[in-house]
Amino acid sequence: MKYSGWPEQGELVVGDVDEITDFGVFVDLDEYEDKRGLCHISEVASGWIKNVRDHVREGQTVVAKVLDVDKESQQVDLSIKDVNEHQRKEKIQEWKNSQKADNWMQIAFGEDVADERYSEVANALLAEFESLYDAFESAAIHGDEALEDVDLDEEAIDAIVETARDNVSVPYVNVTGYVDLECPTGDGVDDIKAALQAAEGNGEVPEEVDLEVGYVGSPEYRIKVRAPDYKTAERHLEQAAERAADSIEAAGGAGQYHRERHEEEE
Repeated sequence: MKYSGWPEQGELVVGDVDEITDFGVFVDLDEYEDKRGLCHISEVASGWIKNVRDHVREGQTVVAKVLDVDKESQQVDLSIKDVNEHQRKEKIQEWKNSQKADNWMQIAFGEDVADERYSEVANALLAEFESLYDAFESAAIHGDEALEDVDLDEEAIDAIVETARDNVSVPYVNVTGYVDLECPTGDGVDDIKAALQAAEGNGEVPEEVDLEVGYVGSPEYRIKVRAPDYKTAERHLEQAAERAADSIEAAGGAGQYHRERHEEEE
């Protein structure tokens, strides 16, 4: 959905070049309903401009900075040259994410969802998240837990989580560590098996985390963790190694965690 209001001075906006004249460029603002801006020829590019068409073309998507807004005359003054490449890429990605989130909202609540219902859900999500995209991404990773503080009914939360799980591509990271497990007692083999089961979490590892324990070469075992971010992955890696060490030490053995292999794999 597009904003019904006006952009603010200094804001970066995304728009499509609608018309090119000798004195500048008219831009349809993609994020604002029925709003059009003018980028004067002096604000299209740095330096002297002989032909505006050497710098922009009709239909081109551009990122511009809002220089001034005159609501009485319905005019928005823009600058394309004041936007650097980093800002342009960042704004375009933000805009694309916003479009994706809008599509997910329509999947969750129907293409004919009333504006009031859309706004109700969107405002509730934005009260807890920086953007609708962030809300759906978090719901895809953490499920209902991500939305427990959002002021929405259970039906809406279920719709958001289901849509997120089916449509949001979640970024994941992988980390690997190792734990040495030794147990000189008569039941050492069984004790090590129990320690490895403890490392795997006994079913208590969160749904969004994949944890795998494998044999490398006595006494070394590899722990692989796949999680939504490095902080989470590292935490669960260390906790898995700690569970294994605690288990084997309780049986009279010894356990030691390390990030790198003692010897390189062949």
